[in-house]
Amino acid sequence: MAPRLLWIGLGNMGRGMVKNVVEKANLDQPLLLHNRTKQRSINLSAKLGPGKTEVVDSVAEGAAKADIIFTVLANDQIVEEAIDEILRGDVKGKLIVDCSTIHPETTERLAKAVVAKGAEFVAAPVFGAPAMADAGQLVAVLAGPKSSIGRAKPYFKGVMARGEIDMSDEPYSKALTLKLVGNTFILNMVEQLAEGHVLAEKTGLGTKYLHQWVENIFPGPYAAYSERMLSGDYFQREYPLFAVDLARKDARHALSLAKAAGSTLHNVETADAHLAQVKEYIGEVGDIAGIYGAVRKEAGLKFENK
Repeated sequence: MAPRLLWIGLGNMGRGMVKNVVEKANLDQPLLLHNRTKQRSINLSAKLGPGKTEVVDSVAEGAAKADIIFTVLANDQIVEEAIDEILRGDVKGKLIVDCSTIHPETTERLAKAVVAKGAEFVAAPVFGAPAMADAGQLVAVLAGPKSSIGRAKPYFKGVMARGEIDMSDEPYSKALTLKLVGNTFILNMVEQLAEGHVLAEKTGLGTKYLHQWVENIFPGPYAAYSERMLSGDYFQREYPLFAVDLARKDARHALSLAKAAGSTLHNVETADAHLAQVKEYIGEVGDIAGIYGAVRKEAGLKFENK
Protein backbone atom coordinates (compact mmCIF):
# COMPACT_ATOMS: atom_id res chain seq x y z
CA MET A 1 0.00 0.00 0.00
CA ALA A 2 1.27 3.47 -0.90
CA PRO A 3 2.00 5.94 1.91
CA ARG A 4 -0.90 8.07 3.15
CA LEU A 5 -0.25 11.79 2.54
CA LEU A 6 -1.28 14.88 4.50
CA TRP A 7 -0.98 18.32 2.91
CA ILE A 8 -0.88 21.38 5.17
CA GLY A 9 -1.21 24.80 3.51
CA LEU A 10 -3.30 25.68 0.49
CA GLY A 11 -2.04 29.07 -0.66
CA ASN A 12 -1.38 29.96 -4.30
CA MET A 13 1.47 27.46 -4.54
CA GLY A 14 -0.01 24.71 -2.40
CA ARG A 15 -3.21 24.34 -4.40
CA GLY A 16 -1.34 23.72 -7.64
CA MET A 17 1.06 21.31 -5.97
CA VAL A 18 -1.83 19.32 -4.50
CA LYS A 19 -3.55 19.13 -7.89
CA ASN A 20 -0.50 17.51 -9.42
CA VAL A 21 0.00 15.06 -6.56
CA VAL A 22 -3.62 13.95 -6.85
CA GLU A 23 -3.45 13.64 -10.64
CA LYS A 24 0.00 12.08 -11.07
CA ALA A 25 1.21 10.38 -7.89
CA ASN A 26 -0.92 7.21 -8.13
CA LEU A 27 -2.28 7.52 -4.61
CA ASP A 28 -4.40 4.63 -3.40
CA GLN A 29 -5.98 6.63 -0.58
CA PRO A 30 -7.47 10.14 -0.56
CA LEU A 31 -4.92 12.89 0.08
CA LEU A 32 -5.60 14.52 3.45
CA LEU A 33 -6.01 18.31 3.31
CA HIS A 34 -5.71 20.91 6.04
CA ASN A 35 -5.72 24.68 5.84
CA ARG A 36 -6.25 27.22 8.60
CA THR A 37 -9.16 28.56 6.57
CA LYS A 38 -11.14 25.34 6.25
CA GLN A 39 -13.28 26.58 3.38
CA ARG A 40 -10.19 26.69 1.18
CA SER A 41 -9.72 22.95 1.79
CA ILE A 42 -13.39 22.29 1.09
CA ASN A 43 -13.29 24.27 -2.15
CA LEU A 44 -10.18 22.52 -3.44
CA SER A 45 -11.52 19.10 -2.47
CA ALA A 46 -14.71 19.75 -4.42
CA LYS A 47 -12.75 20.98 -7.43
CA LEU A 48 -10.53 17.88 -7.52
CA GLY A 49 -13.49 15.53 -7.50
CA PRO A 50 -14.99 12.86 -5.23
CA GLY A 51 -12.68 10.38 -3.54
CA LYS A 52 -9.48 12.29 -4.38
CA THR A 53 -9.02 14.13 -1.09
CA GLU A 54 -10.28 14.18 2.49
CA VAL A 55 -10.55 17.40 4.51
CA VAL A 56 -9.37 17.15 8.13
CA ASP A 57 -10.29 19.59 10.88
CA SER A 58 -6.88 19.83 12.51
CA VAL A 59 -3.20 19.25 11.90
CA ALA A 60 -3.17 16.67 14.69
CA GLU A 61 -6.03 14.69 13.14
CA GLY A 62 -4.34 14.58 9.76
CA ALA A 63 -0.90 13.79 11.14
CA ALA A 64 -2.25 10.81 13.08
CA LYS A 65 -3.51 9.27 9.81
CA ALA A 66 -0.58 10.17 7.56
CA ASP A 67 2.76 8.55 6.76
CA ILE A 68 4.17 11.55 4.86
CA ILE A 69 3.29 15.14 5.77
CA PHE A 70 3.87 18.07 3.40
CA THR A 71 3.86 21.64 4.70
CA VAL A 72 3.72 24.69 2.43
CA LEU A 73 3.14 27.66 4.71
CA ALA A 74 3.63 31.40 4.62
CA ASN A 75 6.27 32.13 7.24
CA ASP A 76 8.48 30.77 9.99
CA GLN A 77 5.98 31.21 12.81
CA ILE A 78 3.18 29.37 11.02
CA VAL A 79 5.51 26.51 10.06
CA GLU A 80 6.74 26.23 13.65
CA GLU A 81 3.18 26.13 14.96
CA ALA A 82 2.23 23.37 12.52
CA ILE A 83 5.31 21.25 13.29
CA ASP A 84 4.77 21.70 17.03
CA GLU A 85 1.22 20.39 16.67
CA ILE A 86 2.39 17.43 14.60
CA LEU A 87 5.03 16.54 17.19
CA ARG A 88 2.49 16.37 20.02
CA GLY A 89 1.40 13.01 18.63
CA ASP A 90 3.27 9.80 17.84
CA VAL A 91 5.36 10.53 14.75
CA LYS A 92 7.81 7.63 14.77
CA GLY A 93 8.58 6.57 11.22
CA LYS A 94 6.72 9.46 9.62
CA LEU A 95 8.32 11.81 7.11
CA ILE A 96 7.81 15.58 7.22
CA VAL A 97 8.60 17.44 4.00
CA ASP A 98 8.64 21.21 4.40
CA CYS A 99 8.30 23.15 1.14
CA SER A 100 7.97 26.54 2.84
CA THR A 101 10.43 29.41 2.42
CA ILE A 102 11.79 30.07 5.90
CA HIS A 103 15.08 31.00 7.51
CA PRO A 104 17.78 28.30 7.37
CA GLU A 105 18.17 28.46 11.15
CA THR A 106 14.45 27.81 11.58
CA THR A 107 14.71 24.79 9.31
CA GLU A 108 17.61 23.31 11.28
CA ARG A 109 15.78 23.84 14.58
CA LEU A 110 12.61 22.19 13.29
CA ALA A 111 14.49 19.28 11.73
CA LYS A 112 16.28 18.61 15.02
CA ALA A 113 12.96 18.52 16.88
CA VAL A 114 11.42 16.19 14.28
CA VAL A 115 14.32 13.73 14.30
CA ALA A 116 14.39 13.73 18.11
CA LYS A 117 10.82 12.40 18.03
CA GLY A 118 11.77 9.49 15.77
CA ALA A 119 10.51 10.98 12.50
CA GLU A 120 12.36 12.05 9.35
CA PHE A 121 12.63 15.50 7.82
CA VAL A 122 13.36 16.84 4.35
CA ALA A 123 13.79 20.53 3.57
CA ALA A 124 12.22 20.98 0.14
CA PRO A 125 11.65 24.62 -0.88
CA VAL A 126 10.49 25.09 -4.45
CA PHE A 127 11.15 27.68 -7.13
CA GLY A 128 8.38 28.86 -9.42
CA ALA A 129 5.26 30.99 -9.71
CA PRO A 130 1.73 29.74 -8.99
CA ALA A 131 1.17 29.04 -12.69
CA MET A 132 4.24 26.80 -12.65
CA ALA A 133 2.94 25.00 -9.57
CA ASP A 134 -0.37 24.41 -11.34
CA ALA A 135 1.45 23.03 -14.40
CA GLY A 136 3.80 20.81 -12.38
CA GLN A 137 6.80 22.83 -13.55
CA LEU A 138 8.41 23.79 -10.26
CA VAL A 139 12.07 23.24 -9.41
CA ALA A 140 12.57 21.60 -6.02
CA VAL A 141 15.59 21.80 -3.74
CA LEU A 142 15.86 18.71 -1.51
CA ALA A 143 18.17 18.57 1.51
CA GLY A 144 18.51 16.02 4.28
CA PRO A 145 19.50 12.38 4.64
CA LYS A 146 19.60 10.54 1.31
CA SER A 147 17.20 7.88 2.55
CA SER A 148 14.64 10.50 3.58
CA ILE A 149 14.96 12.31 0.27
CA GLY A 150 14.37 8.97 -1.41
CA ARG A 151 10.98 8.76 0.30
CA ALA A 152 10.08 12.27 -0.83
CA LYS A 153 11.29 12.14 -4.44
CA PRO A 154 8.32 10.25 -5.94
CA TYR A 155 6.22 13.39 -5.43
CA PHE A 156 8.58 15.90 -7.03
CA LYS A 157 10.13 15.43 -10.49
CA GLY A 158 7.46 14.33 -12.90
CA VAL A 159 4.68 15.15 -10.43
CA MET A 160 4.98 18.61 -8.85
CA ALA A 161 8.28 19.57 -10.42
CA ARG A 162 10.15 19.54 -13.72
CA GLY A 163 13.49 19.42 -11.97
CA GLU A 164 15.27 18.77 -8.69
CA ILE A 165 18.42 20.06 -7.05
CA ASP A 166 19.48 17.11 -4.94
CA MET A 167 21.37 18.02 -1.76
CA SER A 168 21.35 14.52 -0.27
CA ASP A 169 23.23 14.28 3.04
CA GLU A 170 23.80 18.04 3.10
CA PRO A 171 22.58 20.16 6.04
CA TYR A 172 18.88 21.02 5.79
CA SER A 173 19.79 24.70 5.94
CA LYS A 174 21.56 24.61 2.57
CA ALA A 175 18.26 24.15 0.72
CA LEU A 176 16.82 27.26 2.34
CA THR A 177 19.99 29.24 1.78
CA LEU A 178 19.77 28.47 -1.93
CA LYS A 179 16.07 29.33 -1.95
CA LEU A 180 16.67 32.72 -0.35
CA VAL A 181 19.66 33.56 -2.54
CA GLY A 182 17.62 32.53 -5.57
CA ASN A 183 14.73 34.73 -4.49
CA THR A 184 17.06 37.74 -4.38
CA PHE A 185 17.40 37.30 -8.15
CA ILE A 186 13.62 37.63 -8.45
CA LEU A 187 13.59 40.76 -6.29
CA ASN A 188 16.42 42.26 -8.32
CA MET A 189 14.73 41.35 -11.61
CA VAL A 190 11.49 43.07 -10.63
CA GLU A 191 13.36 46.13 -9.34
CA GLN A 192 15.39 46.45 -12.55
CA LEU A 193 12.34 46.04 -14.77
CA ALA A 194 10.48 48.70 -12.79
CA GLU A 195 13.36 51.16 -12.99
CA GLY A 196 13.86 50.45 -16.69
CA HIS A 197 10.22 50.98 -17.61
CA VAL A 198 10.00 54.20 -15.63
CA LEU A 199 13.16 55.51 -17.28
CA ALA A 200 11.81 54.50 -20.71
CA GLU A 201 8.60 56.43 -20.03
CA LYS A 202 10.32 59.51 -18.61
CA THR A 203 12.83 59.78 -21.45
CA GLY A 204 10.19 59.44 -24.15
CA LEU A 205 11.54 56.11 -25.39
CA GLY A 206 8.29 54.46 -24.39
CA THR A 207 7.67 51.25 -22.50
CA LYS A 208 6.42 49.44 -25.63
CA TYR A 209 9.87 49.27 -27.15
CA LEU A 210 11.59 48.30 -23.93
CA HIS A 211 9.06 45.50 -23.46
CA GLN A 212 9.78 44.22 -26.98
CA TRP A 213 13.48 44.22 -26.14
CA VAL A 214 12.82 42.28 -22.94
CA GLU A 215 10.72 39.74 -24.85
CA ASN A 216 13.55 39.16 -27.32
CA ILE A 217 16.51 39.19 -24.95
CA PHE A 218 15.00 37.89 -21.68
CA PRO A 219 11.97 35.73 -22.55
CA GLY A 220 10.34 33.88 -19.68
CA PRO A 221 10.07 35.43 -16.19
CA TYR A 222 11.43 38.85 -17.24
CA ALA A 223 8.91 39.15 -20.06
CA ALA A 224 6.09 37.89 -17.82
CA TYR A 225 6.80 40.44 -15.09
CA SER A 226 7.21 43.18 -17.69
CA GLU A 227 3.76 42.34 -19.06
CA ARG A 228 2.26 42.35 -15.55
CA MET A 229 3.63 45.83 -14.99
CA LEU A 230 2.57 47.37 -18.28
CA SER A 231 -0.89 45.77 -18.27
CA GLY A 232 -1.66 47.24 -14.85
CA ASP A 233 -1.98 43.78 -13.31
CA TYR A 234 0.33 44.90 -10.49
CA PHE A 235 -2.36 47.11 -8.94
CA GLN A 236 -5.58 45.48 -10.14
CA ARG A 237 -5.32 42.01 -8.61
CA GLU A 238 -7.82 40.95 -5.95
CA TYR A 239 -5.27 38.47 -4.62
CA PRO A 240 -1.50 38.85 -5.13
CA LEU A 241 0.58 36.24 -6.91
CA PHE A 242 3.61 37.00 -4.73
CA ALA A 243 2.28 38.95 -1.77
CA VAL A 244 4.23 41.96 -0.55
CA ASP A 245 4.52 40.58 3.00
CA LEU A 246 5.97 37.29 1.73
CA ALA A 247 8.42 39.09 -0.55
CA ARG A 248 9.56 41.27 2.35
CA LYS A 249 9.94 38.21 4.59
CA ASP A 250 12.24 36.65 2.00
CA ALA A 251 14.17 39.91 1.70
CA ARG A 252 14.64 40.12 5.48
CA HIS A 253 15.90 36.55 5.66
CA ALA A 254 18.32 37.10 2.78
CA LEU A 255 19.61 40.33 4.31
CA SER A 256 20.15 38.58 7.65
CA LEU A 257 22.17 35.87 5.89
CA ALA A 258 24.27 38.51 4.17
CA LYS A 259 24.88 40.39 7.40
CA ALA A 260 25.93 37.24 9.23
CA ALA A 261 28.30 36.35 6.39
CA GLY A 262 29.83 39.83 6.18
CA SER A 263 28.34 40.43 2.74
CA THR A 264 25.96 43.00 1.26
CA LEU A 265 22.78 42.91 -0.81
CA HIS A 266 22.27 46.55 -1.75
CA ASN A 267 19.89 45.72 -4.60
CA VAL A 268 17.68 43.78 -2.19
CA GLU A 269 17.72 46.72 0.22
CA THR A 270 16.45 48.97 -2.57
CA ALA A 271 13.73 46.49 -3.58
CA ASP A 272 12.64 46.05 0.03
CA ALA A 273 12.34 49.80 0.51
CA HIS A 274 10.06 49.92 -2.53
CA LEU A 275 8.04 46.97 -1.20
CA ALA A 276 7.52 48.92 2.02
CA GLN A 277 6.04 51.72 -0.09
CA VAL A 278 3.80 49.20 -1.88
CA LYS A 279 2.51 47.93 1.47
CA GLU A 280 1.84 51.46 2.66
CA TYR A 281 0.02 52.41 -0.54
CA ILE A 282 -2.04 49.31 -1.32
CA GLY A 283 -1.92 47.16 1.83
CA GLU A 284 -1.39 43.42 2.19
CA VAL A 285 -3.00 42.70 -1.19
CA GLY A 286 0.03 44.36 -2.76
CA ASP A 287 2.12 42.22 -5.08
CA ILE A 288 5.88 42.16 -5.67
CA ALA A 289 5.26 43.62 -9.14
CA GLY A 290 3.92 46.69 -7.34
CA ILE A 291 7.55 47.78 -7.04
CA TYR A 292 6.83 49.32 -10.44
CA GLY A 293 4.23 51.60 -8.87
CA ALA A 294 6.61 52.63 -6.10
CA VAL A 295 9.34 53.50 -8.60
CA ARG A 296 6.81 55.43 -10.65
CA LYS A 297 5.82 57.52 -7.62
CA GLU A 298 9.46 58.32 -6.87
CA ALA A 299 9.77 59.64 -10.42
CA GLY A 300 6.74 61.91 -10.07
CA LEU A 301 4.27 59.59 -11.82
CA LYS A 302 1.11 58.03 -10.42
CA PHE A 303 1.40 54.63 -8.76
CA GLU A 304 -1.09 53.26 -11.28
CA ASN A 305 -0.01 53.37 -14.93
CA LYS A 306 -3.58 53.67 -16.26
